[in-house]
Amino acid sequence: MGMDRIAAGAIIDGKAFAAGLLEDVAAKVAKLRETTGAIPGLAVVLVGSDPASAVYVGSKHRQTVAAGMNSFKHELAADTTQDELMALIGRLNVDPAVHGILVQLPLPAHLDANAVIQGINPDKDVDGFHISNAGRLSTGQPALTPCTPLGCLMLLKDRLGGNLSGLHAVVIGKSNIVGKPMAQLLLSENCTVTIAHSRTRNTPELCRAADILVVAVGRPGLVRGDWIKPGAVVIDVGINRVEIDGKSRIVGDVAFEEARHAGAITPVPGGVGPMTIACLLSNTLTAFRRQHSVTID
Repeated sequence: MGMDRIAAGAIIDGKAFAAGLLEDVAAKVAKLRETTGAIPGLAVVLVGSDPASAVYVGSKHRQTVAAGMNSFKHELAADTTQDELMALIGRLNVDPAVHGILVQLPLPAHLDANAVIQGINPDKDVDGFHISNAGRLSTGQPALTPCTPLGCLMLLKDRLGGNLSGLHAVVIGKSNIVGKPMAQLLLSENCTVTIAHSRTRNTPELCRAADILVVAVGRPGLVRGDWIKPGAVVIDVGINRVEIDGKSRIVGDVAFEEARHAGAITPVPGGVGPMTIACLLSNTLTAFRRQHSVTID
């Protein structure tokens, strides 16, 4: 049930697209190694032993190595102090072998995540969360862009032939991680952009006018089928664990089985999720190239 009820051509295969992006990144890293002897390096910092975070960090490490990059894993105790963490960030900021820095969130409650994020060198901020990168993005300057919305944009451009100009895009969710940068990226593609959120009064009506609908709120099945305009392209960023018939399942923010009339839709899982790590490595390569003023076709 589910995916088989929606035409195969309407499914946006994020897993396959991400695999292609990773192949492209790996090829460019190999060319860098061959022509310059240099290798991009990604440092990932994990504080504490949150099981989900440990899984994410392990996956990022494996993908980084598979792409031919150097991977630097820093696993710190849960009681690490703010000063100790900031000192590590300071060392990574000046380490010439490290071109990208990622601090796995969430951090333990006693740590100030915002101070940590703002302490990262913006040129090595491959998560794209530093206020400098947010400002660059909002003003149309070269920026390191948050990985999830960057992946969403890649999927949209691939599906829509690269030209989004003039399309009406509705983004549900206004987080700094997805909603706001997603809106900025869509504006940069000359979309007409509406942002809806928990206080929006007429969300279903807004969605019904959308050519592009991006949903990132963390509420399973929030968007019903009758919210979606026939032919619209739907990007479901939600990853929600729910119990269905006594079994644990991962579902999105969109009622997938009701979306048969969508022009295209990302499934959950297998849609946006795989794009996030692929874009992280793409950002690391971008950071390396900008720090070294290297151009690779």
